Amino acid sequence: MQDNGKPFNRQERIQILRKSKPYRKAYQDFEFLNRDELRPLRLQLELMKPEFILKESNITSTIVCFGSARIWSKEDALARIAAVSKACRLDPKNPQLCNKLASVKRLLKMCKFYEIGREFGRIVAQEGQGRFLIVTGGGPGIMEAANRGAYEGGAKSIGLNITLPMEQGPNPYVSPEFAFRFHYFAIRKMHFMMRAKALVVYPGGFGTFDELFEALTLVQTGKKHHFPVILVGRKYWTDIINWDAIARYGVISKEDLKLFHFAETAREAWKIISDFYKLV
Repeated sequence: MQDNGKPFNRQERIQILRKSKPYRKAYQDFEFLNRDELRPLRLQLELMKPEFILKESNITSTIVCFGSARIWSKEDALARIAAVSKACRLDPKNPQLCNKLASVKRLLKMCKFYEIGREFGRIVAQEGQGRFLIVTGGGPGIMEAANRGAYEGGAKSIGLNITLPMEQGPNPYVSPEFAFRFHYFAIRKMHFMMRAKALVVYPGGFGTFDELFEALTLVQTGKKHHFPVILVGRKYWTDIINWDAIARYGVISKEDLKLFHFAETAREAWKIISDFYKLV
């Protein structure tokens, strides 16, 4: 007997079969699992994996912190300015570098929010009576600040990282056993809300707005129980969004403006939460 003109080799044939794509177990065949038709399965798996891990660890109550990945600590922001300035000197006619330098310089004055986020994470860790865990998007900036504060306060914290075109890895302050990685924004946002007992939102961009308004919509429509939603930095939030005008046009009610609070400091944000839950 011959195989493609060669003498039939039983063992060689068996090895070929074992290595063939169809022979792979379905759950070990990543090419198969990544087919468009299997998106519903991937969504389900992405929902279930963190849920199992958090349930097994008895994590039921979290405080979610949102904010810009571009707001760094003052030390890191100054180092970034120095690096971009050096690049500009080496390539002074590069308009992208010039624009980037202007941007990082503007962000320097926002560094105070990094420190507020860091202090807030530390307060929750030290004064939250073990009742809440900090959860963030797990990336840099404000997310790092809140995870860092929890770490410095001796508590664990959660990071829900996501794959992006420009790779964003986890910040080093997330607890390794609670460092999750998502592909789907929708499932990630579900995990933000499922255990949330409060939401603290620092200045940010499109992603922060998306997460904030989804949370407000869930509370407004009764899909999520009423809980403290705190916007840190009144000037930023009222400069960016004319809240009163939204109500004045009638597309939300004036009562909806009571769904959130403003705070200027970490201590003020924590007081709103501790008063709401009557923590001693």
